[in-house]
Amino acid sequence: MKATARAHPNIALVKYWGKRDRVLNLPAVPSLSLTLDRYHTTTTVTWETQTDSVRLNAEAICGRPLQRVLDFMDRLWGPHRPCVHVDSKNNFPTAAGLASSSSGFAALALAGMAAAGREASKTELSILARQGSGSACRSLWGGWVSWDRGQKSDGSDSHGRPLAPQNHWDLRMVVAMIASGPKSIGSTQAMIQTEQSSRLYPGWVEAAPNDMVQATRAVLERNLPALGTVMEASTLRMHASMMSAEPSIRYWTPATLSVMERVEKLRKDGVPAWFTMDAGPNVKVLCDSTRADTVADTLRSCCEKVDVLQAGPDAFLL
Repeated sequence: MKATARAHPNIALVKYWGKRDRVLNLPAVPSLSLTLDRYHTTTTVTWETQTDSVRLNAEAICGRPLQRVLDFMDRLWGPHRPCVHVDSKNNFPTAAGLASSSSGFAALALAGMAAAGREASKTELSILARQGSGSACRSLWGGWVSWDRGQKSDGSDSHGRPLAPQNHWDLRMVVAMIASGPKSIGSTQAMIQTEQSSRLYPGWVEAAPNDMVQATRAVLERNLPALGTVMEASTLRMHASMMSAEPSIRYWTPATLSVMERVEKLRKDGVPAWFTMDAGPNVKVLCDSTRADTVADTLRSCCEKVDVLQAGPDAFLL
């Protein structure tokens, strides 16, 4: 009873930030993402082992991270779960604001179900993956994926939905790696702190549906200026809500600001490029494929590393 799956992380362009149900990871807002190529998580699940164990990047994990995975496997299997071994590897930095949990739990859901000999649709896997990490519900699909807020209390209407395929639009995501280590505060803790104390949080929730409408139209029409504009607005509103929490949550560093300013200068100089950021200091820049080298060269001097990625594929079994 063993299977291996691979999934790619997705970067939210209209951001997911805040939960209407913390247990089921039901979002307070809708979101839209782009699944990336090259970065990936490869996960092997083996059921009916002698003890529960989880390894991430060749190291055994323990404490809360271990329990988070085992709780997820309880949901996947149901009552009377046998012991399980999980071995997961990321080929990109973990917990650094590069959406490693999105690819991680998508791969875990796919491999876990296959190893158990159970069939599940992508929608069912998306609902399952969401309960491990909200954004993982989008990484079952490649290309452009939306995630509805949903209305039902059981979460059955809140899952990823493919919007456009991997080959829909020839864009690039330039990742400016400012810090590859774990971020200072985890996303779940930061969300709770923002929800409970930020006076800007209600405005963030109110603005998100309109951002979603604009971004969806821009993707379908391949309108990069329209998509870039709403993407930056969504990012800045999300981070503003964090910064106004008590105590303030600030992921930005001087290098983060330097990258943002360079992207803005590129636009003034006629290079169409727009930035987005998740809960972390690293910056991602969306641009046309013909301008990706220019963007990457401009950012290299203020980053640890620059990667140029494009739209990635669906999660799949190896």
